[in-house]
Amino acid sequence: MIYTVTFNPALDYVIAVDHFAQGKVNRTVKEDIFCGGKGINVSVLLANLGVESTALGFVAGFTGKEIERGLKAFGISSDFIHVKSGMSRINVKLKSEEETEINGMGPDIRPEDVEALFEKLNRLGSGDVLVLSGSIPAAVGNDIYRRIMEQLKDRGVCIAVDAERDLLTEVLPLKPFLIKPNNHELGQIFGKELKTEKEIIDGAMSLKDRGAVNVLVSMAKDGAILVDENGKVHRLGVCRGTVKNSVGAGDSMVAGFLAGYLKTGDYDYALRLGTASGGATAFSDGMGSRKMIMDLFAQLTENGGK
Repeated sequence: MIYTVTFNPALDYVIAVDHFAQGKVNRTVKEDIFCGGKGINVSVLLANLGVESTALGFVAGFTGKEIERGLKAFGISSDFIHVKSGMSRINVKLKSEEETEINGMGPDIRPEDVEALFEKLNRLGSGDVLVLSGSIPAAVGNDIYRRIMEQLKDRGVCIAVDAERDLLTEVLPLKPFLIKPNNHELGQIFGKELKTEKEIIDGAMSLKDRGAVNVLVSMAKDGAILVDENGKVHRLGVCRGTVKNSVGAGDSMVAGFLAGYLKTGDYDYALRLGTASGGATAFSDGMGSRKMIMDLFAQLTENGGK
């Protein structure tokens, strides 16, 4: 079973406004509500590919109940911790000439809530997959990824981590199966801008040497690079299409990669399915559909993504 953890789930209220004007009344021309959060995005994309997962994390209040209802409607199982104080976030994502986001705070997570999550994670064992992704609420502590991986060490759990800087580098000695920085996040780890493909590959190799089993680097319009467990470098270009949405494409790549690898054990296939999944979400208003993913997968297979 694949498990995803979202520490601060949200309802994403996505609105479009023609020519947004600050300080004036603006009327929407389009609006949608999605269940948000990086782990939830992974679960939704997996569901679109027909792969089961269970979403874990913390929810609270009427918004938390709506997140659970929304996932159930997608056919996604969830086993959230219900926090007593506060409510799950509502994030407003405004699309106009520029994209603007206003993110809510989230509930008041207590130590006993964190302990309850660890009890659920303690059930995982050999053959299970765990996806840890996204930012961490201050109340939880920035060492939470490391603590989770330490608890599951030697259990045979395949763990993927999609996080920034210290959250990511701290877990490298615990040998995560997959990490997925983008090229900018990779540069931040080394304190410099990575301008060439060689610099990006060298950076990925360095993180592999520090413990990561596979390093997948997304590079937006420049495609993706994978350094696999054997040190082989895989390079793939982007899908052809019109970008509509910048939210969830990286999460979709993680989901597609894991689905592809678990199905075939082949890294080239996994990279193509991950790239197609990320592209399908980027070209959609929400998460990419199975049909678009498989259309883009065929496109990548035919032309190498160039």
